[in-house]
Amino acid sequence: MTTLFAQPYDLSATGFYFEDTEDYAAKAATAVNSFGHRVEEFEIQLIDSKPIVAALADALGLHQGDIPAFFEKIDSWDDHQKRMVIIAAGECGYQFTWDDDPDTLDVEIYEMASLCELAEHFVDEGLFGDIPGRLTFYIDHDAIARDLSADYAETKINRSRLIYRCG
Repeated sequence: MTTLFAQPYDLSATGFYFEDTEDYAAKAATAVNSFGHRVEEFEIQLIDSKPIVAALADALGLHQGDIPAFFEKIDSWDDHQKRMVIIAAGECGYQFTWDDDPDTLDVEIYEMASLCELAEHFVDEGLFGDIPGRLTFYIDHDAIARDLSADYAETKINRSRLIYRCG
């Protein structure tokens, strides 16, 4: 469950909590300030949600115009798609909206603890060619990791360490 708070920009008005689009629409329609005038603009604050949802809202700059799309996407996107959007918009600087498709993003993500672990993975997968078993002890994974750092970066989302590359 996700709980948000609509804080009016009008200081003489009182905000409200909401948990879905219909709840927001109903409460926003009846929100008035101390003079009886209708309140039209709210700052949307995320109060309670999963950490990945909070990171997603932060990366895309959640505002009141996004509320219907926000609730739709947090239910329809899986965690991988959410991570793609968080990294693309928040880390890579891509222009992304709630209406865009996360599957079209050119971002590679590896759930690994470090660039050194990614280097080991690439060696094991044969990215550097066929390496005889007796030579594997001589491979400098730290040097490969330093080279990878030119294209890859590290981040943490929802308590998971991720290595990513923006295309």
